[in-house]
Amino acid sequence: MAEMETLAGSAEFEQVIKKSRFLARAGRCRDETAAMAFVEQAGDPDCRHNCWAFRAGDVYRFDDAGEPGGTAGQPILQAIDNQGLDQVVVVVSRWFGGIRLGAGGLVRAYGGTAAECLRLASRRKLVHRVGLRILAPFASIDSVHHLMERHDAVKQAENYTATGVEMTLQLPERMRGKLIRELNEVTRGQVHIHEQGATETGEY
Repeated sequence: MAEMETLAGSAEFEQVIKKSRFLARAGRCRDETAAMAFVEQAGDPDCRHNCWAFRAGDVYRFDDAGEPGGTAGQPILQAIDNQGLDQVVVVVSRWFGGIRLGAGGLVRAYGGTAAECLRLASRRKLVHRVGLRILAPFASIDSVHHLMERHDAVKQAENYTATGVEMTLQLPERMRGKLIRELNEVTRGQVHIHEQGATETGEY
């Protein structure tokens, strides 16, 4: 899975297009619950159109919030996707200035305002991480710890058994295959490895 980026914090961008005021607010969301909380907080209650979109992995949603279908929420989502971002939510509020923009104008205005807000925002890498549970013999403990350090693996739990040590690790997905191969090499095939589910965490 390719590495992407997310936002390091919140961001805002405002512009006026044909007398209509557009205000974009962007933030990070780890899941849909966090995204909807941000939408609720960022939307202006006095504004008729608080249009939004978010992406969190394979989960995404968008809302035109009263604008013609396909002219607001989807262009905002495209702005997120086009910049290679994940775990991001954007709300664009519009105050009508008396001049109609037309469907094409709305698409460009909403998408452009969201895109510029995201372009100006501070970012950080988003590293996809996976979990491993390993059982290694006592004689290999030092070698296992050395390999963990080399492959950016984080130990989450460690328990000693009658035959060795059991550890739960989390590491970047790109390192998984290499770590498994080297664990088998240093233990001469005496390590037992169980793969666990994937998670996503930000890398500062």
